[in-house]
Amino acid sequence: MEVSNRAEGLKETYDVAGRDFSSAGAASSRIKRILQQIGVDQGIIRRIAVSSYEAEMNLVIHASNGGRITLDISPDAVTILVEDDGPGITDIKKAMQPGYSTASDEIREMGFGAGMGLPNMQSCADELEISSEPGVGTTLKMVFMNR
Repeated sequence: MEVSNRAEGLKETYDVAGRDFSSAGAASSRIKRILQQIGVDQGIIRRIAVSSYEAEMNLVIHASNGGRITLDISPDAVTILVEDDGPGITDIKKAMQPGYSTASDEIREMGFGAGMGLPNMQSCADELEISSEPGVGTTLKMVFMNR
């Protein structure tokens, strides 16, 4: 974990291991605790917790090498940046459709891969940007405004 305190806020980066279901959710739990400790509104915390967990599970499920989640807190917003070197998303528009999933049967049997991750992130975040290149990786940027 990388931590840097800055005058305008706090920034932490968490490494998430691919296929490590036993540790899945640790980064999003840490993010939630930090937001609670600094007094962020409970409604915003809930939206961030849902989004960061969905993103973390996508790293565990789809990116065999895992990836990174960066929490960046400023006075105006909380930004979650998720980066991986995974397989990439071939059709972002299709991936945004509720219920669309590329998860394997094995993953679905574990109770994951229902195809709601990206749609849930989109409904929770004030801003969601996705860039992806098949065979290279995916970057998600979610912004939650402090209102």
